[in-house]
Amino acid sequence: MQPGPKIALVGNPNCGKSSLFNALTGLRQKVGNFPGVTVDRKVGQLQLSGDRMATLIDLPGTYSLYPSADDEKVATSVLANTLDRDHPDLVVLVADATNLRRSLLLCTQVMDLGLPVILALNMADLLEKDGRSLNAKLLAQQLGISVVVISALKGIGLNLLIEEMGKPQAMPAAPFFKVPAAFDALLLPISKKIGTASRYLGWLLLMRPENFTWLDSDPILSVDHGHLLSDPEGLINNEMAMRYDRIHDLVDAVEQAPLHPINHISDRLDRVLLHPVGGYLIFILLLGLIFQSIFAWASYPMDWIDMGFSAAGEGMKSILPAGWLTDLLIDGAWAGLGGIVIFVPQIALLFFFISLLEDSGYMSRVVFLMDRIVRPFGFSGKSVIPLIGGMACAVPSVMMARTISNRVERLITIMVTPLMSCSARIPVYVLLISMFVPDDRVLGFISLQGLAMTAMYFLGFFMALAVAWVIKIVSKYKSGGIFVTELPIYRLPRWRNTLFTMFHKSKTFVTEAGKIIIVISMVLWVLKSYGPASKMAAVEAEYAPRIALAVDDSTRLELENQQASDKLKASFAGMVGQAIEPAIRPLGFDWKIGISLISSFAAREVFVGTMATLYGAGDDAAEDEDGKFGGLRTRMAAEKYADGTPVYTAAVAFSLLIFYAFAMQCMSTLAVVKRETASWKITLAMLAYMSALAYGASFFVYQVFS
Repeated sequence: MQPGPKIALVGNPNCGKSSLFNALTGLRQKVGNFPGVTVDRKVGQLQLSGDRMATLIDLPGTYSLYPSADDEKVATSVLANTLDRDHPDLVVLVADATNLRRSLLLCTQVMDLGLPVILALNMADLLEKDGRSLNAKLLAQQLGISVVVISALKGIGLNLLIEEMGKPQAMPAAPFFKVPAAFDALLLPISKKIGTASRYLGWLLLMRPENFTWLDSDPILSVDHGHLLSDPEGLINNEMAMRYDRIHDLVDAVEQAPLHPINHISDRLDRVLLHPVGGYLIFILLLGLIFQSIFAWASYPMDWIDMGFSAAGEGMKSILPAGWLTDLLIDGAWAGLGGIVIFVPQIALLFFFISLLEDSGYMSRVVFLMDRIVRPFGFSGKSVIPLIGGMACAVPSVMMARTISNRVERLITIMVTPLMSCSARIPVYVLLISMFVPDDRVLGFISLQGLAMTAMYFLGFFMALAVAWVIKIVSKYKSGGIFVTELPIYRLPRWRNTLFTMFHKSKTFVTEAGKIIIVISMVLWVLKSYGPASKMAAVEAEYAPRIALAVDDSTRLELENQQASDKLKASFAGMVGQAIEPAIRPLGFDWKIGISLISSFAAREVFVGTMATLYGAGDDAAEDEDGKFGGLRTRMAAEKYADGTPVYTAAVAFSLLIFYAFAMQCMSTLAVVKRETASWKITLAMLAYMSALAYGASFFVYQVFS
C-alpha cells in the first residue's frame, strides 16, 4: 500500500463533517488530542485509487480563520502552519448546502491560503424539500475549484468525492480576496519568514498575531507599521464585507430559490419547542425521560459488569498462587479497573442521548432557551447540558464541557459540575435518609424520604449556581454581550455517527482517566490491607482460634466480619482515620467515618461497602428485602461511644449528607478534570474548594442540629 496525501476535513459546526469522516474511514480511525490542547484529534485512513492510502484528519469546526475558541484556533493553526504534523496536502471543505452563504466564507479563506480545495456540498438533498436547487457546475467554474454534491447521511456522492480526492487539484487563478497593495511592503518580510507565497497568510498574521503562537512573530511585527494597522478590527470587517458581497452575488447566480417560500417543518416545530413557557416544560420532560432511561437501562449492564469482574477476580484467585502480589493485582488493579468500566454504561447512554439531540438539531434550541436563565451566574446556554448531565455522572459531563467555546466559561462549568448530585451519591443518600427521615406521607402519596432525596438534588444545583457566581465575581469575568448560536434545521439523527460518538467517548474515558484511577486504587488497597506488623499479627492471633472453634457458619461469618473490621482499624488506612479524627470530630464524625471518607475517594458509593466492613455487616447483610441497607442501618444505629451516647444522631446523619453533597469524593472526576484542563493547578483548586465547602457546610449543619 503506497502512502497517500494528508487530507483535512474542514467546515462550519453542524455541516455534517463528522458524519462524512465516519462514513469515509469507518473503523480505520483514532481519537486523541491535538498537541498541547484538550481538543479531539480524529485521524483515519482512506483508500484512494491506485492502491494509495490517504490520511484523513477531521479538524474542529470553525466559521472563519479568525478564531475565538480553542478548537477554532487549532483548525486555523493546522491550516496555516506548514510545520504542523497535520498540515494538509489537500482540504475538503464540507459545506451545508442549505446555508451556502455562510459556508463559502470559510471556503474562500482556505482557498486564499494557497491550499488545494475540494468543495463538498453536503445535505444537498434537503434543498429539494425547500424547492431549491444548486448549479454545482457553475459554482465550480466561478470558484475555480472542484465541487462535489454529496449526502454523508445517505452515502450519496461519496465514491465520486473519493475519486476526486485522488486527483491533482488545480489552484484558482486569482485570490478571492485581494489584499490591499498598501500592505505589500509589510507582507514581503512575512512571506520570507514563513516560507510561503500566500499573501493572505501574511495578512492573517498582521491582523491577529496572537493566533500564531507557533511562530516567532515579534521580529516581524516590530517594524513601524504607521497608520496601516491602527484599526485591525476595522480591516477585518472590511475584508468580511468584501467577501460577503462577492459570495452573495455568487450564491444568487448558482442557487434557484422557489417562487413561493415553503414554511419549513423546522419553523413549525420551533413555535412549540421554543415557546416561552411550553419550551421549558418540554425540555424538563425530555430530560426526565432521558435520565430515567439512563438509570433504568444502565443498571442492568452495570450489574453484569460488577458480577463479571467479581467472578473473574475469584477465578483468577483460584488460578494464581496465593500471596500479596496476587491480592494487589486482583483486589487492587483488577478491582480498580472494574470501578472504571462499571461507569461505561452510564457514560455511553448519556453520550448516546446527547448525540441524538445534537444530530436532530434540538440541542441548539436548548442552548438558546437556557442562556437567559444561567447567564447572570457566569454561564451561557452551552453550560446547561454538562450541568444537567452531572446529575447522572460528572465524568462524561466534564468531558461535554469542551463544546463551550469560551475558555473561562468552560472552566467555570467544569469547576461546578461535580456539585450536581450524581448517581454515585444515591447509596449514601438512601442509607442516611432512611435512618433519620421517617417514611411518612404528605397528602397521602408524597414520601418525606422522597422529598429529602429531591432536596439534595436541588441543593447541589443551587450550590453550583452560587459557586459559579462567586468564581465569576472573583475572576472579574463578564459574561455579558450578545449570545449567538446557530439553529440548524431539524433532521433525523445519523445513527452511525451517534454510535461512533458513544463508542469513542467511552473508550476515551477508560483509556485516559483509567490510568490514574488504577494507580490510586492500588494505593488505597495497600493502605487498607497493610499496617504495622505487630498490630496486624495481634488481630490475627485474637481471631484465628475463635474462628477455628466457631460452631456454625453464621458465627464464623460474624467473627470474620469483626476480624476484618479490626484489621481495617489496625491498617495504615485505619491509622490515618484515627489520625484525622480530631479534625473531623467537629463535624460529628468518628474514626470509622474517617476511614470511609478516605476509601470513598475511589468512588462515593464505596462509603456503604466500607461501613458494612467496619460494622461487620457483610455484603449479604448490606441490604434488606426493601433495598434500604437494613443490616448495616441497624448496626450503625446501635453504635455508641464509651459513655453510652449514640454515634449516629440526626445531626451526624445530616452533617454527613451535606459533606457528601459537596465534597470531591471521586477520583474519576478528578482524573477527567486533569485531562480536560491539562492543569494540576486547576484540578487541585477544585479539590481544595469543594473540600473546604463540604467541611464548612457540614460543620454548620452539625453545630446547628446538635
